[in-house]
Amino acid sequence: MEWLQQIVNGVFLGSIYALLALGYTMVYGIIKLINFAHGDIYMIGAFMGSFLLARLHLPFFVSLILAMGICALLGIMIEFLAYRPLRKSTRIAALITAIGVSFFLENMMIYFFGSQTRAFPQAIKIKQFTVGGIQISNVQVLILIVSLILMLLLQLIVKKSKMGKAMRAVSVDSDAARLMGIDVNRTISFTFALGSALAGAAGVLIGLYYNSMDPLMGVVPGLKAFVAGVFGGIGIIPGAALGGFAIGMIETLTSASMLANFRDAIVYGVLILILLVRPAGILGKNVKEKV
Repeated sequence: MEWLQQIVNGVFLGSIYALLALGYTMVYGIIKLINFAHGDIYMIGAFMGSFLLARLHLPFFVSLILAMGICALLGIMIEFLAYRPLRKSTRIAALITAIGVSFFLENMMIYFFGSQTRAFPQAIKIKQFTVGGIQISNVQVLILIVSLILMLLLQLIVKKSKMGKAMRAVSVDSDAARLMGIDVNRTISFTFALGSALAGAAGVLIGLYYNSMDPLMGVVPGLKAFVAGVFGGIGIIPGAALGGFAIGMIETLTSASMLANFRDAIVYGVLILILLVRPAGILGKNVKEKV
């Protein structure tokens, strides 16, 4: 029964990793950049949600949507100021810039708010339910439902909307998309906005779940979400969701075993194994690059 409880917990945790991994995979799919500042946008989402709930006393869902909007604007600003000028430079330059942006956001938040852990406002009273011997809280159910709705909306945007078609065109060939009249810069900014909004939502939800937040809270989840993206197939949206749930399962099942103290190491070990066995990920296709 304990293992079944951990599997259920893994589904809820995996939904958070899936939201984060979707941001990674969309940005990589469109400009081939691993945005290592993505986890810090998740952190800022938690702080924004806390401010809106505690200081402005807004309802939870209003705070969630506003936090997503603020994170979307932050993602657009980061893309415009930090990544766009380096778009034609080497990948290593863009990667180093992404790491630099990550450190900048973390230290900025430490400067203004301090490095200590803060309590997240409990906007929703926690209630526990027992279903077949498994304990589930209303907050866990809320996290899963909100995450699934956001993933479904993302899929609809990418598959059905005009901007989604532009995103897919730019991801295949940005030069050809530009010749077809697509505004590539606008499309890339929209992609950053979408991914950052999802990260902001994940930050608010995880703050509510764990009742805590701090300026470095995005480092480890950000890395695990990156692992999830690689696991499912970086650049593939369904793969990111699959990878997120898989990493959540692995982490919670490890926590219930004798290897609980090594759960982070095991998650990173999964990354190494995937890169050795199937570098393109579970849903990815091995494509040979021309030299």
